[in-house]
Amino acid sequence: MPVTDITKDVDNRTLTITAEFAAPVERVWSLYEDPRQLEQVWGPPDYPATFVDHDLRPGSRTTYFMTSPEGEKFAGYWDITGVEQGSRITFRDGFANEDLTPNPDLPISENVYAFESVGGGTRAVYMSTYDSAEALQTVLDMGMEEGARSSINQIDGFLAQDATAR
Repeated sequence: MPVTDITKDVDNRTLTITAEFAAPVERVWSLYEDPRQLEQVWGPPDYPATFVDHDLRPGSRTTYFMTSPEGEKFAGYWDITGVEQGSRITFRDGFANEDLTPNPDLPISENVYAFESVGGGTRAVYMSTYDSAEALQTVLDMGMEEGARSSINQIDGFLAQDATAR
């Protein structure tokens, strides 16, 4: 499984997930650039994602929703704050209302997704920082750790399947 570590640090209000993928950095990065590929792995397997807007460019907003097995939609957004092509994305991540506008009643996190080459594969470190320990606990209670683990653990399989389809 790609996820090798999950660290919750209440004092620093962070959730950090480390994963290692069999694919090179360029291939993993291309997954995050392409909304149609990202839809295949964003969110738990039973909650497929649909990206409405997606552009990895500082100042842009990505919007998406995930659909539960019962048809309920859960929306979110990223406000992209920085991109270092092939190695790092920074963004504010929040929950959204049904119309994809930010939901101010739920926590927002500052995120850094960093990718580095390791032995022909990729190490990814996903770090989310929340405004308070209570905000971090809220998303943990919502199942963020389990959802992120199951989502990230899909990536190797998707990349391997996608490579054979070419």
